[in-house]
Amino acid sequence: MGRMRIAVTGSTGLIGTALVRSLEADGHEVVRLVRRAPGARNEVQWDPERQWVDTAGLAGCTAVVHLAGAGVGDHRWTAAYKKEIRDSRVLGTAAVAEAVASLDTPPEVLISASAIGIYGDTGDRPVDEDTPPGRGFLAEVCTEWEQAATPAAEAGIRTVLPRTGLVVARHGGAWARLFPLFKAGLGGRMGSGDQYWSYIALRDHIAALRHLITTPALSGPVNLTAPDPATNREVTAAMGRVLHRPTLCTVPAPALRLALGEMATDVLASQRVVPRRLLDSGFVFSFPDPESAVRAALAAG
Repeated sequence: MGRMRIAVTGSTGLIGTALVRSLEADGHEVVRLVRRAPGARNEVQWDPERQWVDTAGLAGCTAVVHLAGAGVGDHRWTAAYKKEIRDSRVLGTAAVAEAVASLDTPPEVLISASAIGIYGDTGDRPVDEDTPPGRGFLAEVCTEWEQAATPAAEAGIRTVLPRTGLVVARHGGAWARLFPLFKAGLGGRMGSGDQYWSYIALRDHIAALRHLITTPALSGPVNLTAPDPATNREVTAAMGRVLHRPTLCTVPAPALRLALGEMATDVLASQRVVPRRLLDSGFVFSFPDPESAVRAALAAG
């Protein structure tokens, strides 16, 4: 594809920032959806809580990439914050989906973020996009989140639901909290260490999102995770090797539950997610194992 006009929500987050940088570096025009009054020509206002989007600013967009949502790991899961997690995703997605569906000339594709939390705790069992949703708070939120994009699909817009795993990055996201601990020699396995972590290097994640934009055959859920999920024990060993630090510390499950509350259930959960649709579509990972993903994060600064 030639030069595209692409609208992005959540453009200041970890993934949004990297995606915008990548698109602009290749000469594409990026329109940022912002909640405040627009301060630049490439900004369009929206209000996810009121489910309102200034649709005029979306005119001429080839793609809309919807990434906005309250961070799952940003606060303890109080009842109020769980409501914010749910509302920020479901209401925001409904607003974007209805906005693109209402356009006289809609975009070719809507990329609407989701997460592997939809599978719940899968233990040692590999799961792919055909696996039904699991149980638990995040599984329920992800199910509603994906359903909120339905108006776009019903309007005939190719709608892709990237189910993101743990993004390996030094700044932003859950993984960024691990680097200082491991650098200080305080890194170690969490709980038994046998739970599977389905991760993806930030650079692979951005490449995969761009692949979704330009691959017409892809629609519906697509797992954005590395091809071989690793156990927490294996990830711990990889972090230790790359950072040249011991990984003798362990965080017992009861301590995690005390520190994190209900969120600990998902830290200790095992998710062995396989990116079948991404692989079948010809996508090639640059950082397919934990060690290369960690090295890529360090190299990015």
